[in-house]
Amino acid sequence: MAFEVEGKLHRIFPTEQKTASFQAREFVLEIPDGNYPQLIKFQSVQERCALLDTFNEGDQIKVSFDLRGREWNGKYLTNLNAWRVERAGEGGGSGAATTGATAERFPAEPFPDYNNSTPPPPTNTDDLPF
Repeated sequence: MAFEVEGKLHRIFPTEQKTASFQAREFVLEIPDGNYPQLIKFQSVQERCALLDTFNEGDQIKVSFDLRGREWNGKYLTNLNAWRVERAGEGGGSGAATTGATAERFPAEPFPDYNNSTPPPPTNTDDLPF
């Protein structure tokens, strides 16, 4: 399941070589949320570690990511696995986390399109019995 979110690149960490054949890189995105912005940590792995090479802390970016979870020694771990990073506005995102399912449930046009053949809804909304 893919998600997207926009925010300010708060922190970029160096690429870490975890094993001889596996590398990972973490970064933190600052996402506005009312009075208290959220600092969300993402991870890129393998060849995707280079996705952040062209960005600087403070840049507005859009991150496409997957949720990953697993159990390890009785503890449950969750990762936000980033697979695309681009400058904000290049892909037309809204700044909120979205999925394809969300877009289907909440269409961009919230009001029905009334054409001339369909009568408009009644204007009297008083449904009180007295």
